[in-house]
Order: sequence, then C-alpha cells, then structure tokens
Amino acid sequence: MNLRFATICAALFSLVLATPVRSADEPAHKVKALFLTQSKGFKHGPVTRGKETLAPAEIAMTQLGQQTGLFDVHCTQDAAADMTKENLKNYDIVMFYTTLDLPISHSDLEYFINDWLKQKGHGFMGFHSATDTYHNEPLYWEMIGGTFNGHPWGNRSMVTVTVDDPNFPASKPFGNEFQIRDEIYQYTHWQPEKVHLLMSLNMAKCNPKKPYHVPLAWVKEWGQGKVFYTNLGHNETTWTNPTFLKSLEWAVHWIRNQTPGDATPNPEVSKAEDEKAKAAVSQKQASR
Repeated sequence: MNLRFATICAALFSLVLATPVRSADEPAHKVKALFLTQSKGFKHGPVTRGKETLAPAEIAMTQLGQQTGLFDVHCTQDAAADMTKENLKNYDIVMFYTTLDLPISHSDLEYFINDWLKQKGHGFMGFHSATDTYHNEPLYWEMIGGTFNGHPWGNRSMVTVTVDDPNFPASKPFGNEFQIRDEIYQYTHWQPEKVHLLMSLNMAKCNPKKPYHVPLAWVKEWGQGKVFYTNLGHNETTWTNPTFLKSLEWAVHWIRNQTPGDATPNPEVSKAEDEKAKAAVSQKQASR
C-alpha cells in the first residue's frame, strides 16, 4: 500500500467516525422546531424580548440548535399565525414556554394534539409555565401531564432535586441528585400512571416541606410522537446552565429516535416519592 493511498484511507476512516449515527427512521431533512413564547398571563423574564432582540430562552434554544447541529428553530410570539394546521406541517418539534389560554383556534389545537403530535418523529417540549397554560382544556393537560397549582418554592429558592431515572437521556446529565435555584411548581391533573417520571423535589432537603410528591420533569409517548416536560426555566440563569441545556439536547435526540429512552409509565416511583415527602414532614414535626 503506497503512502498516498494509506493517507486517503485514514482520512476516510476518520470521517466515518466523526459522522453521527442516524436512526433508519430519521428523515434526511434538517429538524425544524417551532418555539412559542407567547404569554397571555404572567410574562416570565426568559421570554421577555427587548425592542429588537430575542428573549433569553429563545436565544438559548437558537444557539443550542446551531451549536449541536440538531435543529433549526423559529421563535414566535404569535400563536394565531403560527400554530395552524397548515404551518405545523413545516415542523418536527413544537416547544412551549407559554401562559394561560393562547389564541389558537380549537380546531388547530385539536389537530396539533390529536393528529400532528401523534405522528412518528414529532415531539412536544414544554418548559416551566407550559403547564400554566390551558387550565380548563382537558385535551391539553391530558397531553402535557399536569397543570400549575401554585409555587411554594419561589424563584429565589435553592432546591434539591432527586433524579428518579438517571439513565434516561434527558435526565442523565444531572446525575443522581443536584441543587438549583429556580421556581418550582406543584400540580393538579397530575396522572402518574400516564407518565414516565424523571425528576422530583427532594422534600427532605427542601423548605418549605410539603407532605406530597412534587414532580419536576417527565416524558410520555403520545401516539407515535413524544412529549417532554421540565418545570425548570423560570430564572434566566437556568437558560445559561450547561447541564440544563445538555438535558434539552438529549431530549431532542430522544424525540427524534436518535437515542433510546424508556418512557414506560412508572407510577410506583411517584408513589414512593409521595411516601418520602410525607415522612420528611412527619420527621420535621416530630423534631419540634
């Protein structure tokens, strides 16, 4: 083998190693994501735009897509124009950082949840107040998994989080436990038998303590599509947290079937967390 041929072979081998392995089910086109950051109630800092700039969360997701090469993102605060049956056909992933009832026609909302999202390769990513959206729309909270019901742990709270499934791609970057300063929701319409729980508040290490389970992140299959939700993201600093962003990167990989992740409902984990929370409150009361 002459030197020139050996050099070419080595270069080709290196190129093969550097090329991401793609699922046979993955379309050849670049993944397109629609990021809706419209607020009809409280407007969070991460989705508040300057006069001519994107909001912090929008910048973070745009840069994440560019830096990883995973997706292109279109950021919008006009649900009426962009969340339509016709426009949704241009996207593979829809992301919400929203509040209350959005100006989406019911027929378009129904199409989005019951048709578009159930298609293979499609996914929904909900951030923080995505659960503070459509409080009275069963179709929506059945899809997302829960509805905002107050936040005893405000945005200055330093909380400890238990990673209930440290092997799932989107929770693996956090390890088994971590601390973060963010606003934590409690939920109504929570149905643990329909979701795969990823993370929970560690009530024994948090204040205030409440005698019930507080989920922080979960996933679920929705037809042939996929749903990912994380409570985190109230504070702007969360959107510059490398671990948080790595978690979102792997959530996209999972949605696009580029990496496996078990989304089998695990209500037994939620039940165990509920018992731990009750024990933590009982222990605190007994120590007084």
